[in-house]
Amino acid sequence: MSCRIQILQCNAHVGDLKGNAQRLIEATLQAQAAGVDLLVCPELVLTGYPPEDLLLRRDFIAAVERELRYIQETVQGITLVLGYPRAAVGGLYNVAGVIRDGTLIAEYAKQYLPNYSVFDEKRYFQSGRLPCVFDHKGLSFGLSICEDIWHEEPVRQAVAAGARVLLSLNASPFHVGKDAERAAVVTAHARAHGLTILYANLVGGQDELVFDGASFVVTPDGQIVQRAPECEEATLTLEIDSAGQPRPLAPDTARLPGSEESSIYAALVLGVRDYVRKNSFQGAVLGLSGGVDSALTLAIAVDALGADQVEAVLMPSRYTAAMSIEDALEEAQCLGVRTHLIPIEPAFQTFMEMLAPVFAGRAADVTEENIQARCRGLILMALSNKLGKILLTTGNKSELAVGYATLYGDMAGGFAPIKDVPKTLVYRLARYRNAQAPVIPERVLTRPPSAELRPNQTDQDSLPPYELLDAILRHYIEDDEGIDTIIARGYPPETVKQVARLVDRTEYKRRQAPPGVRISRRAFGRDRRYPLTNGFNPRLSIRHIGAPG
Repeated sequence: MSCRIQILQCNAHVGDLKGNAQRLIEATLQAQAAGVDLLVCPELVLTGYPPEDLLLRRDFIAAVERELRYIQETVQGITLVLGYPRAAVGGLYNVAGVIRDGTLIAEYAKQYLPNYSVFDEKRYFQSGRLPCVFDHKGLSFGLSICEDIWHEEPVRQAVAAGARVLLSLNASPFHVGKDAERAAVVTAHARAHGLTILYANLVGGQDELVFDGASFVVTPDGQIVQRAPECEEATLTLEIDSAGQPRPLAPDTARLPGSEESSIYAALVLGVRDYVRKNSFQGAVLGLSGGVDSALTLAIAVDALGADQVEAVLMPSRYTAAMSIEDALEEAQCLGVRTHLIPIEPAFQTFMEMLAPVFAGRAADVTEENIQARCRGLILMALSNKLGKILLTTGNKSELAVGYATLYGDMAGGFAPIKDVPKTLVYRLARYRNAQAPVIPERVLTRPPSAELRPNQTDQDSLPPYELLDAILRHYIEDDEGIDTIIARGYPPETVKQVARLVDRTEYKRRQAPPGVRISRRAFGRDRRYPLTNGFNPRLSIRHIGAPG
């Protein structure tokens, strides 16, 4: 006897309990029509992930119980495995439940609660202790939830309890290289225990996080025989025979993951699409400068929302080069978006006249540059309000890290698509997008980057070359290495100290930045939480102690 199983890689909307429940019921009906016996859904699929402090609300947990009962009463003729929070003696648990013909036949409580990086589950949940194995069509199935699969004990427990197939329910967010990390861990468990493992992952954007899906099926000898696409809803259908061996029922049985650039770009598009649509904006607006950052952001926005939902605003100043306007217009034309040309000179002149009595006798400096950026921010926010479209900021991770951005100017906005994308990666992604269809002029990719806020300005007037800057930032921010360690790697000492100083003194800017898509292991926001008032100075903390005597 064999069992036909389907993995549902679905996009859950955090907090939309009725909508999520209805989508699950529709999925069970479609699965039944395809002859499926057992449907496996991701972690906390009923609430969406992460529900955060919604879990502290009694009315929210009561509503979860109501929707769970509704699903239980509605789903007939198929076995459904899904994730939800469960209030029980001792607290709240992150649970996988098994529903069959109106009955909840089994529940498993997640044992390992992640409390690092973007995860904060110990704030909400208690840990489970016991394995859960249920029988279906002559096979014994074990349950596992996300972090559990990264540890040996829950898998060992399930095998000891008789599991031949392990169903792993996941809400595993994307970062560069995450797909390979998951595959290595899961295939190792399969080989070690002779298990078939079905890895069901959530897909969709939730604030900064993107869940990339990429669900897969692993045989007892550790081979991935079926894999769902990245960053889109999908199903995987397979049969498992009485010996526990899986047989895929689809032609694209082991779809390979894409290149690093394609995976990152897909995550950025999904993150923008879901943030805009789940928050009911009417589209997006952004400033288009003729530079590579805004060009890439425009392409992402159009790919996420469609050209008819995106508007671009050109806001030249007295320092804007003619080629910047030409390139921006070409980008907009290639992508088919509506443009607005609104020079900032009248506003800038008015502000300078207003401030002249206070500025008298003081030399021009970065203040005048920031006023220009804030003129643009005011215009863009006005259009965002009037049009009902979210303002997308266009700053990259390198700039944000060192504070090369203006509060209430180019940082003004509702969402920051490339906030976690270093400048060198911006160029790689721009070339990747052009390889799909040319939308960014070559001149944008080859000319020196400039904020164009003073005559003949380039970014490298204030910053090290981006190749060097990004390398130092990777060690200092993502690897948490100290200045002395980075210098010992061979980087120029004064440059390392300069970069560290810029990072440390601009935390207040990052705290006020809009959310943006997380693609790295250490993004600003959820991952990296530094105090604004901070007396630690890494440049002064190194003690050189000589030999006694």
